[in-house]
Amino acid sequence: MIGRLVVVGLGLIGGSFAKGLRERGVCREVVGVDLDPQSRQLAVELGVVDRCEEHLAVACQGAEVIQLAVPILAMEKLLGELAKLDLGAAVLTDVGSAKGNVVRAARLAFGEMPARFVPGHPIAGSEQSGVEAANVELFRRHKVILTPLQQTDAQAVQLVDRLWCELGADVEHMQVEHHDHVLAATSHLPHLLAFGLVDSLAKRGENLEIFRYAAGGFRDFTRIAGSDPVMWHDIFLANREAVLRNLDVFRADLDALREAVDAGDGHQLLGVFTRARVAREHFSKILARRAYVDAMHSNDLIFLANPGGTLSGRIRVPGDKSISHRSIMLGSLAEGTTEVEGFLEGEDALATLQAFRDMGVVIEGPHHGRVTIHGVGLHGLQPPPGPIYLGNSGTSMRLLSGLLAAQSFDTTLTGDASLTKRPMNRVAKPLRAMGALIETAAEGRPPLTIRGGRRLGGMTYEMPMASAQVKSSLLLAGLYAAGTTTVIEPAPTRDHTERMLRGFGYPVAVEGKAATVESGHKLTATHIEVPADISSAAFFLVAASIAEGSELLLEHVGINPTRTGVIDILKLMGGDISLENQREVGGEPVADIRVRSAKLKGIDIPEDLVPLAIDEFPVLFVAAACAEGRTVLRGAEELRVKESDRIQVMADGLLALGVKAEPTPDGIIIEGSSIGGGEVHSHGDHRIAMAFSVASLRATAPIRIHDCANVATSFPNFLSLAAQVGIRVSEEAKS
Repeated sequence: MIGRLVVVGLGLIGGSFAKGLRERGVCREVVGVDLDPQSRQLAVELGVVDRCEEHLAVACQGAEVIQLAVPILAMEKLLGELAKLDLGAAVLTDVGSAKGNVVRAARLAFGEMPARFVPGHPIAGSEQSGVEAANVELFRRHKVILTPLQQTDAQAVQLVDRLWCELGADVEHMQVEHHDHVLAATSHLPHLLAFGLVDSLAKRGENLEIFRYAAGGFRDFTRIAGSDPVMWHDIFLANREAVLRNLDVFRADLDALREAVDAGDGHQLLGVFTRARVAREHFSKILARRAYVDAMHSNDLIFLANPGGTLSGRIRVPGDKSISHRSIMLGSLAEGTTEVEGFLEGEDALATLQAFRDMGVVIEGPHHGRVTIHGVGLHGLQPPPGPIYLGNSGTSMRLLSGLLAAQSFDTTLTGDASLTKRPMNRVAKPLRAMGALIETAAEGRPPLTIRGGRRLGGMTYEMPMASAQVKSSLLLAGLYAAGTTTVIEPAPTRDHTERMLRGFGYPVAVEGKAATVESGHKLTATHIEVPADISSAAFFLVAASIAEGSELLLEHVGINPTRTGVIDILKLMGGDISLENQREVGGEPVADIRVRSAKLKGIDIPEDLVPLAIDEFPVLFVAAACAEGRTVLRGAEELRVKESDRIQVMADGLLALGVKAEPTPDGIIIEGSSIGGGEVHSHGDHRIAMAFSVASLRATAPIRIHDCANVATSFPNFLSLAAQVGIRVSEEAKS
């Protein structure tokens, strides 16, 4: 609890701040200051503050926190008055939307920026205004940006942060200049355009006709032109430098759009419209999904997997993620228009799609798994407007690193909190050996900054560890490197890149464990049909194998020999799996997979199969737990640097269910036994959560699986498909 809070300016924002903290009992006394006598009277009558003062000096005596909520251009005068007072150790903060202006005014008034002044800006508002509109819920689930300076007192920042959190706000910290740039683009510029458009139309002689026939789009776009003119007049003058920079960029884009209309350039128009439409949807989905995942993580989304069950029927799991990524990349670099069917509309593949839109590629869709890519050729990519955000997709980041290392422009690749913990040196080091200039954060982690304009040279690289992503990254760089680029694997990994390059007409030589490309050729547009993902099918392959009396058909699954390690391992364990209707689609082998329940036995997993099943091991560990005897895995240290340390996390979960599991540095030893019920933790790893869902088929009691929110981002219909075939898992109802 703080002693006295003083709020100067009792409008919507100041009044809501005061009333909210007063009702929560955070302050012993809340004092309001306002020039308007009626506002002071209403503030007390409505319970917004405990008392009001007309004079600043009286109100601020003994204050611990002083919130400045006056119009932005009134701030300079207010700060001048405060500078004359003895404020003691009071913390100052504000709510202005142009932080550079506030900081300049504070320095002018005090001679320097006070150490206990924490600039802030709540991104919240209402159609209503004045103290009578004060709302204690106004800031709940809204962003509040604090912009402390280097010399700002850390305890003062912590206090202001805590006060906003008490009001339910989502508090972020940002540099002053970055804040003003972002707000100029996202808030100030749209208001300027809305005011300008309505004024321009209203000045015309036929304005009545224009407004009479204005459709919903016009009303939606110009709604914000109904905002307070005086307030926005102040904001534009206060943040004019950042507004002008954004206005100049927009004016150049508007000129380009005008030229396209004038020239009848439908391709250019389609590019702008598809990028705009899908960017809005893509980032809205990411934010909504992230909010959902964050909420689910904070509430701990739990899967309740009930014991027993028998699988039957036929299903088709989502499209292959690896092939979906590569179809976008190579389709964008091809000459002509590429059609993709069966595209996986998951967050990772969509991140790759958005990255190429950011680099000027016109891409239509996805719509029901169909994507149309208007390729720009190997040298047609354009500089992205800013950092490329890749969410949680390590595949996107590693493959793009090779592709972008030879471009003429600089690129920064970034992602979410999980991706920024993933190692990228395995890609960065060999690319640097080819001549790339790549900067990383500490320990080779993202973000990656890739400098353009480098001349790459081909090389022969013997990979120390089998990795399809590293191989693919180097081969993509090799499309641009002088001479030939050869990648030699210690063991076979998935070869989707090599197959798809050939499908686009680009020659690739594969001899044993070596794949070679040379520059100087081109990619020609083609048609791609993405098969169902064997990594997603793996959960159902194991499920039907361990559940007595089961028989299940998985349709149109990709059976690329570099991906079928899960089938080979299950067969070695005694699994009853057969391939039906085998065929080739777009250079990839496909089949329907029939699996029946079988009595599994423990094995020493051959090390040459490890790279061919690297993503499927969490659920294969469940198969091992259900098998008779001991299963030993070696040579799988890569599992420790996936979305979680999959060796340790799976061992912990199996032990919690009564299964003897001993992790080793590069693998695990599992003794088959009965599976009990209990609590397991997935640590946000979707494959762990789904693997323990499958384990319930042989459990003696329910399994509660914690931290399952990320399943929705990688395999959105997992729960519905599981229920369809007979796995008794669902989200646990909130109490």
